[in-house]
Amino acid sequence: MPGTVLLLAASPAGKGRLVDAASVLPVLAAVPPGVLAGTGTANVVELADPLDPQAVLTRLRAAAVSPGPLTLFVTGQLQLDRRQHLPHLALARSTPATVRYNGLPWHWMREELRLRPPGSASLVLDLHADAESWQWLRSHPLDCGRTVAVHGRIAPPPSRRAVAGPAYMKAVATLLRSGHRPPLDQLHQRALSRIAPEGGAGVDIVLSAHSPVPADPHADIAAAAQAGRHTDAEALAARHENTAVHTHGPASEEALHWAEVRADLAMLAGDPVRSCRSWLTVASSRLSAGQAPDAPAVEAAVDRAHHQWGRIHDPAPVRELGAVLVELRSRVPGRREGALDDVRRRLRRPAVPGQDRAGDARVHTVCPAGPDPVRSTASAPPG
Repeated sequence: MPGTVLLLAASPAGKGRLVDAASVLPVLAAVPPGVLAGTGTANVVELADPLDPQAVLTRLRAAAVSPGPLTLFVTGQLQLDRRQHLPHLALARSTPATVRYNGLPWHWMREELRLRPPGSASLVLDLHADAESWQWLRSHPLDCGRTVAVHGRIAPPPSRRAVAGPAYMKAVATLLRSGHRPPLDQLHQRALSRIAPEGGAGVDIVLSAHSPVPADPHADIAAAAQAGRHTDAEALAARHENTAVHTHGPASEEALHWAEVRADLAMLAGDPVRSCRSWLTVASSRLSAGQAPDAPAVEAAVDRAHHQWGRIHDPAPVRELGAVLVELRSRVPGRREGALDDVRRRLRRPAVPGQDRAGDARVHTVCPAGPDPVRSTASAPPG
């Protein structure tokens, strides 16, 4: 099965830049797609110094639902947002004061990859941390999710005002240019050996974690969904949700987790009404349990409900779920200006044939793809 590769290199454009992340892309681009993916054929998407976190999320979401093996090569720098002190991948316009709004929250990465079957997704990371992020990382490991294999390093802030190079990722790319991709743990160790003379490997946080091998209910559910057995996947998730509700209570984190899994499964099955309804319920449950409107799990639930609502074309559920979404958006505006106004505009429009699809387009303009440079290539099979 063809693989999918996402090459993401991002760092601020101004004086806050710690690493010249995009400088590694020409080296990675010289590697054949199949070698990058570790498969015979592969699709490669490249994001070079993107401006908009929603554009990155769109590419990440598309990659996450690809059926074959997935490898993400991510180069850049970490910053904490000043409100919640959560790690973000800084993008071209990010500053310490604005990264919450124009950086990529790291938990988006984890959330988009959580339904991947164990062993089907790998992260190769070369990250630099600013001083605040480096201090945070001493007591908070970077969470990439339970099903993803992770290899790489996080470098500390430079001791002087200088822009570092992505030495680890360049070593990975140079090794791959030989035309062979060894197992990622071996590739990781060879890359660390190459940068050791530069002194990086001695002070970096080294990331090396395999996806779990033991039986995991998420693996069975994800495998069923990937195979198109959506009814089986939904039944398995519903069974686990019922168990969590009876064991821990309907508002417990365990029960809400399985409700979120079912909402994702509805999206994968092409049922935006059920998915939107489920995400609205999750968001309301989290708010009723006392979670803050800007808590990541609350924002994510409302954003996903909004996204799925934008894919509904039947006027009746558009009106029904839109009314609930307006109420939630007034409490949870999210990170993107204009989201609440977008819902109200669509609800005001008369329900005549053809206009729901236009409304769908307007919903997506709240999260535009932007003018980010993207390279998308597909390698052909030999012969």
